Amino acid sequence: MEKNAKIYVAGHRGMVGSAIFRKLEQEGYSNLISRESSVLDLRSQQQVADFFASENPEYVFLAAAKVGGIVANNTYRADFLYDNLVIQNNVIHYAHLAGVKKLMFLGSSCIYPKLAPQPLKEEYLLTGPLEPTNEPYAIAKIAGIKLCEAYRHQYGCNFISVMPTNLYGYNDNYHPQNSHVLPALIRKFHEAKIKGVPEVSIWGTGTPKREFLFADDLADACYFLMQHYDEPQLINIGTGEDLTINELAMLIKACIGYVGKLNFDTTKPDGTPRKLLDVSKLHTLGWKHHVELEEGVRLAYADFLKREAISA
Repeated sequence: MEKNAKIYVAGHRGMVGSAIFRKLEQEGYSNLISRESSVLDLRSQQQVADFFASENPEYVFLAAAKVGGIVANNTYRADFLYDNLVIQNNVIHYAHLAGVKKLMFLGSSCIYPKLAPQPLKEEYLLTGPLEPTNEPYAIAKIAGIKLCEAYRHQYGCNFISVMPTNLYGYNDNYHPQNSHVLPALIRKFHEAKIKGVPEVSIWGTGTPKREFLFADDLADACYFLMQHYDEPQLINIGTGEDLTINELAMLIKACIGYVGKLNFDTTKPDGTPRKLLDVSKLHTLGWKHHVELEEGVRLAYADFLKREAISA
């Protein structure tokens, strides 16, 4: 991407989009476009059509999506399927009509079958049933991957798809019901520490294994791939390392300094038993993560405290 290129980051207010926006600014890109959802509703075909016609961006990072943890995914199933389908359909289609040079679509590791072999290779897509609790979101993301492939095949568009693992970091969502596991645990342990609560309840058995990538590392990988990857096949972005939810809870507990007990609520769902991405393809290209989990949790917790202080 040329330094003066016009680049649109869709979803710049979210954790991922804001990380990509920061990365581009750090690399010296100044012709960046963004729109808040109150100004540009990506679910509106007409608004998206007008935006691309007037702005004509040369490159697009499609990081806009409706996201959430197990509770949100399972509760708002129609919203997660509809909103994500409409957002990506509009952006991808009008990027094509506007002659965008390159588009990056960001998916999610939940696209892979629930019981696929570990670690998850890119070719495991569509080889088995999905995890039921996040199936609508996963189906939407699979549709986005296939849409990019189809526009590439039919029109020659340089549209690529990347599949990040579980993410956390600056500007995360710490909502008690709708957040992902890592930020949810940060809030739980922090509040328990402040209130002197003797025990923290955690969903499930604690045995499922998860992989976590700091959002600024994801942004670095996205920037790298936008420069060096032009293939039709999706590519995984992760660390290639995972740990159990119990181990994660113990790590966060130690970082925050909570001294109470953990209670695993086995009446609540575990989700997929394991989701570890095979990142050999990415490593072969020359990219590897920089922020290890303990350091990342400390950075995320500091950001959480800063945001709590601002909102207080």
